[in-house]
Amino acid sequence: MTTATTRTLRTTPHTPDGQATARDSPRAANPSLPSLTGLRWMAALLVFGLHVNNFGYYGGTGGRLVYWGFSSGAVGVSFFFVLSGFVLTWSARPHDRALGFWRRRIARIYPVHLVTVGLAFLLALTLERNTQPTPKQAVANVLLLHSWWRPWWQTLNPVSWSLACEAFFYASFPLLILLLRRLGVRGSVALGGLSLVAIVVISRADSQHWWTYALYSFPAARLPEFVLGAVTARLVLLGRWRGPGLEASLALAIIGYFLVPQAPLGYSATMCTILGFSLLIPAAANADLKGLPSMWRGRRMVRLGELSFAFYMVHLLVLRAGTHLLGIKPHFGGLAGTAVTATVFALSLALSWLLYETVELPARRLLLRRRRPAAKAAAHREAQAATRD
Repeated sequence: MTTATTRTLRTTPHTPDGQATARDSPRAANPSLPSLTGLRWMAALLVFGLHVNNFGYYGGTGGRLVYWGFSSGAVGVSFFFVLSGFVLTWSARPHDRALGFWRRRIARIYPVHLVTVGLAFLLALTLERNTQPTPKQAVANVLLLHSWWRPWWQTLNPVSWSLACEAFFYASFPLLILLLRRLGVRGSVALGGLSLVAIVVISRADSQHWWTYALYSFPAARLPEFVLGAVTARLVLLGRWRGPGLEASLALAIIGYFLVPQAPLGYSATMCTILGFSLLIPAAANADLKGLPSMWRGRRMVRLGELSFAFYMVHLLVLRAGTHLLGIKPHFGGLAGTAVTATVFALSLALSWLLYETVELPARRLLLRRRRPAAKAAAHREAQAATRD
């Protein structure tokens, strides 16, 4: 889960085939895209609604309405994967090194991950309904490797399986951006087409059980979504994106969302929404670049989008803790179900604000803090002295 960075746009000349004349992206920074931050909140809200449905807070008519509205909410994770590819490509630094990029990514996600892993472990120790992880499972979760082995993908904080996928995307990104910067428009479009074909093939493989291993949480299987986001960002950067506007793209995304229940369970849901998401994200970016109306870049939506990563990471822990008081799938009536859902939502949002302000931001500043030249020189002298000793 990433946020577009604030930069200033400068146009790069292009050859007739769309290849940038410069070897790299423009050296000047790209403008911020607040609509994408607002859209992050909507994706996190879909995942929250899915989990409210899964925890069975509503019975009767209320339960059927929640199922209708949020049973497809798992595709919010697919949206995050596409968005991550777009934003990282949009904000990539022209002469950045892989180590510098990975350092920023670790500073972005790891502090909140570690805190929520700790909270999940505390819940596992104190609530009898939560199974305690084995040492191997705990280590794999902390290192964001657990999604590579299906029996471990839901250990500790279950939503962190998507972070294991993101970690794989981050490891691959330096090679991906290097490739995109050499492909030009036609090559980028071809790579996007190959990504769509890969999603179709993986969906078919998962639904037909060509492998005994379920592909929904397998990081390599989710890579095409990330690549597709990166391709669309590259086309926007080159000024060659020709997709529909924000309203039409949103309509396609909504139609795909409500088609999800017709698809087989698992990875196949991605097929229903990938086209809409791949059009919606660059359309929202273009709306920001051109100053067109966008309901996603309001101040409150952007603020909620800033909190969305922490909200995503903590909300399921709140729901799991609630089972100790509410029971499993209590199936409340409409009024009681709404009151419980509102309480869980408010508590999750409050905790996400606390995580954002006391963990995410301070840890990022600390990890990315540049050392002053004098301090570096002093450290170098100390190292030399230690070597001589």
